Amino acid sequence: MPSSYDYQNYKLGSFKLKSGREIPDAFIAYKTLGDPSSPAVIYPTWYSGAISDNMWLVGSDKTLDPSKYYIIIPALFGNGQSSSPSNMLALRPFPEVSVYDNVRAQHELVTQHLGVKHARAVLGWSMGAGQTYQWATQYPEFMDLVVPFCGSAKTSLHNQVFLEGIKSTLLAAIGTSSEGIGKAHGASKFNAETRANGLKAFGRVYAGWGFSQAFYREKIYEKVLGFKNLDDFMVNFWEAWACSKDPENMLAMLYTWQSGDCSQQEPYNGNFKKAMEGIKAKALVLPSKTDLYFPPEDSEIEVANMKPGIGELKVFPSIWGHWAGGPGDSIEDVKWLDDNLREFFAQS
Repeated sequence: MPSSYDYQNYKLGSFKLKSGREIPDAFIAYKTLGDPSSPAVIYPTWYSGAISDNMWLVGSDKTLDPSKYYIIIPALFGNGQSSSPSNMLALRPFPEVSVYDNVRAQHELVTQHLGVKHARAVLGWSMGAGQTYQWATQYPEFMDLVVPFCGSAKTSLHNQVFLEGIKSTLLAAIGTSSEGIGKAHGASKFNAETRANGLKAFGRVYAGWGFSQAFYREKIYEKVLGFKNLDDFMVNFWEAWACSKDPENMLAMLYTWQSGDCSQQEPYNGNFKKAMEGIKAKALVLPSKTDLYFPPEDSEIEVANMKPGIGELKVFPSIWGHWAGGPGDSIEDVKWLDDNLREFFAQS
């Protein structure tokens, strides 16, 4: 198997966005595993994630086995590998990129560059789940199966408010404030000090959302993850994660997430029920019981709005909150997810 860290770029040229703006000389980063003649599985990245961060769910012992499937991992715009503020310094402000734009670019990559005419499945965690829903509604005939886990088809109002909070930590560090929900901030004003201060605050605020109350109550960060105490966890898990990122990249992807809504396209025109009814692939929707920003209730609404026989809902029986769905820290949850994927792929 190739290294987890190697990937390629596909040049999109001047890429027109839904907003009317464009990314000149745009490119999408991607990695493939397996034989191109095998059934294709599209597995997009998540918020802040690099391509290598998806590899925990891939392997010869997993459902996503490269000896059985041609696995394509495309990277989000803004993740630092595809076109992003950090690798397109002359493009300021960086344009507003939607989930629709990401999936249109991925479709071009998959069909025109990789020559895939039909996919067995599209799946993903968190923002990867949002892209999965986008694929299912934007190109409903393209795949047989979709598995969005710990994510949503439309960013809920509560989720938008959570994202306002973490957005504001970065903006406060450079002496400004949010211009409103759904507004992008592309100005390049970070120096070494404001970058560190903003990202540390970003990580600490995120810490209250990524894991559940029960996770903290049971001190899983000590018992399973091996941190000495809560402060050690805050500094060496959350701050370390946040400080490894580029703040402008995080703001660019945050806009994509905050504005996510797969009904905002033809032929649905904002009608969410119509968008869910437009899904033709069999859908296995997997929320986490204790996810603080993608609760099972939202997934229930999504499945209830699909046509009969299309959607199935199963809930991660986990106290790991959003992290139940990735990126592989909870061994029990990885097994639960992989077992459900194997069963779904086999019988559908």
